Amino acid sequence: MTEQTYCDRLVQDTPFLTGLGRLSEQQVDKIILQLNRYYPQILSNKDAEKFRNPKVSLRVRLCDLLGHLQRSGERDCQEFYRALYIHAQPLHSCLPSRHALQNSDCTELDSGTASRELSDRGPMAFLTCLGLAAGLALLLYCCPPDPKVLPGARRVLGFSPVIIDRHVSRFLLAFLTDDLGGL
Repeated sequence: MTEQTYCDRLVQDTPFLTGLGRLSEQQVDKIILQLNRYYPQILSNKDAEKFRNPKVSLRVRLCDLLGHLQRSGERDCQEFYRALYIHAQPLHSCLPSRHALQNSDCTELDSGTASRELSDRGPMAFLTCLGLAAGLALLLYCCPPDPKVLPGARRVLGFSPVIIDRHVSRFLLAFLTDDLGGL
């Protein structure tokens, strides 16, 4: 599947954006002002005044603005989407082109869902692991230094930092350095 350009997305999203009540007058004005102030090569002062003219209906002005951006090129359409995201984020997330991108078979989107699947274990799993690591560290700290008492356990616990996260392993290794030095 070929990647959709910002101009293609704007063509697809135009009917949605120009729908009744989608964008308020203030949001359209903010988008026009951002494109005019930060990118005067996209919208000149004359164009900005034309698209902000209160004598013309909002829908007509918005249609004219979107048509102007589509004719201007890819970068101008991209900057429009950036301004739309800043000034109308809830609407930006509902765009038809965004839903089409999310439903496609992009590997980037698939990797994002895989990371969420790994992290939904919850706070109890985290607290359990943290308690286990703290308990092991406390056990090693309070254990008598007699090598005859737990020699096998010290060897196993000495290698456990390989398995446990590096932050916990620093503490376990700090407690074990003196005892494992003689092994």
